[in-house]
Amino acid sequence: MEIRKTRLKLRRVFKKRRKQVALVSESTDSGIERYVFKRLIRLVGVQRFVFGWLGLAVLLILGVVLQTRALSSHYQQVMPVAGGTLREGIVGTFTNANPLYAQNSVDGAVSRIVFSGLLKYDKSGEIVPDLAREVSVDDTESVYTVRLKDNVYWHDGKPITSEDVAFTFNTIKNPDARSYLISGWKNITITIIDEKTISFTLPTALSGFNQSLTTGIIPKHILDEVPVSQLRASSFNNELPIGSGPFAFKTVEVEGLADNKSERIAFVANTQYHLGTPKLERIIIRTYSNADKLVQAFQNKEVDTMSGLSAPPEDIDESRSEQYDIPVTSQVMVFFKTTQETLKDPVIRKALVLSANKSEIFERLDYPLKPVDQPLLKSQIGYDKTYAQITNNQTEANALLDSAGWVRDPVTKTRSKDGKKLGFKLFSASTSEFTSVSGVLQKQWRDLGVEVEVVLQSDEELQASVTTHNYDALLYGISLGLDPDVYPYWHSTQFDPRAETRLNLSEYSSPTADRALEAGRTRSDEALRSIKYRPFLESWQKDTPALALYQPRYLYIANNSLRGFEPKVVHSQADRYSEVHKWTVRRAPQSQ
Repeated sequence: MEIRKTRLKLRRVFKKRRKQVALVSESTDSGIERYVFKRLIRLVGVQRFVFGWLGLAVLLILGVVLQTRALSSHYQQVMPVAGGTLREGIVGTFTNANPLYAQNSVDGAVSRIVFSGLLKYDKSGEIVPDLAREVSVDDTESVYTVRLKDNVYWHDGKPITSEDVAFTFNTIKNPDARSYLISGWKNITITIIDEKTISFTLPTALSGFNQSLTTGIIPKHILDEVPVSQLRASSFNNELPIGSGPFAFKTVEVEGLADNKSERIAFVANTQYHLGTPKLERIIIRTYSNADKLVQAFQNKEVDTMSGLSAPPEDIDESRSEQYDIPVTSQVMVFFKTTQETLKDPVIRKALVLSANKSEIFERLDYPLKPVDQPLLKSQIGYDKTYAQITNNQTEANALLDSAGWVRDPVTKTRSKDGKKLGFKLFSASTSEFTSVSGVLQKQWRDLGVEVEVVLQSDEELQASVTTHNYDALLYGISLGLDPDVYPYWHSTQFDPRAETRLNLSEYSSPTADRALEAGRTRSDEALRSIKYRPFLESWQKDTPALALYQPRYLYIANNSLRGFEPKVVHSQADRYSEVHKWTVRRAPQSQ
């Protein structure tokens, strides 16, 4: 009986639970129907509304992006920024960074980067303070007092004082130092006034003395113990020179031998530079034995700039490079050695000048030229067009030689007199520019009946010829600088074998010219100075010691990354570094 009751009880519980499960299932189905399926049906009805808003949002986002890009140039642009390395290629060889000895293009570049002078040239070629805070001149115009800036230091952190300045110029004055600058410092008294003040007393007033103060200053605390006679060979000059310029010398590496020799000279920014830390982090100068190797390195992107070319490469990619044709305050002339047997006759020199057609010469060169027609540039004090040299008159040139008894052979067309042919040797550099110029002159003078042999020499060979005056005539460029003091090139004392430089390349001698040159360089008043130079210009025009041709240019080629390079005129190739601390090679977006 009890068993039956238990079964009935269990059956009732089971039915009750099954009924509860059925109710839960029915409730779940109803919820799903109500909250899922019916809402899905409702969502289909509003899908166009939803997609419409989504499309509008996408259009708004796209519009904002396009507007931002379109307007970015109005509030943001790519600007030069600090950092990076400039790799410069130069034709030549590094030998000596010391400013007392640096003369070739590579040495001059290294010296200008590492060392600072009391004064320097700015991008317009004007003299401005560098290490000097101010330079004053007394009433006699023969005493210059220089006060140094307070924040000037050597690369090793030592302060620069007037002791360093005195040491530099006293060393130049010492014949044992064998500096090429010695002639400009003879008889100048140097006096230290205090730690930051020094004076220079000249024997007479010299209007162009400021130019001498652009020479780099060398450190006394490093070189004082080096015997003066051994200074030129000191390791300081090419292993680790210490200066105060915008960049400090880091290392020099040599690759290859002889014709394949190349050097890599590295510099790092001088963070203590008195004109502000340079924007470039490093400069690397690579030297090459010839122009072809330099051009190849530029095309292979091994260097960013090229210096030392006489003409731009024909196959250069103009889309990624910039060419700078910078006027140089120099003159290219044909110097007639007036002591040579043939060219000592002023009639022959006059005929050679008259027959020269400079327009034909300029047409052969592939860049704009500034013609010159006397020993002063048109931009210099004292220039007077009254004394311009007359050229391109073949008729008068022939008449001059005819009247002087130089008879033209009817077959060979060459001239002779008393059994002697009229001719001479013209020496020149074996560059593309000078080869072209000398070739045109050779043809023009042969048309006049003068037999001219052109002798083209390498830089080293030509420098030897210039130093010894071993030539008949010389096609050559001379540096004039800012001041019109051309005393070193035309005064009779300057071709004496005992002279330090022998820069009077024509070996020209005229008492009238000598007196005028001496008087002109001692005057500061521009009007008076111009008057003093007139007898010199008149004598020079009459005596014709040279054929004035043109004012050359300095060619600098850089890739498009270089910014801040803005020289308008240079006195030497190294002057391109006048504002090197402002150069940049990197660019990045910047807000305006």
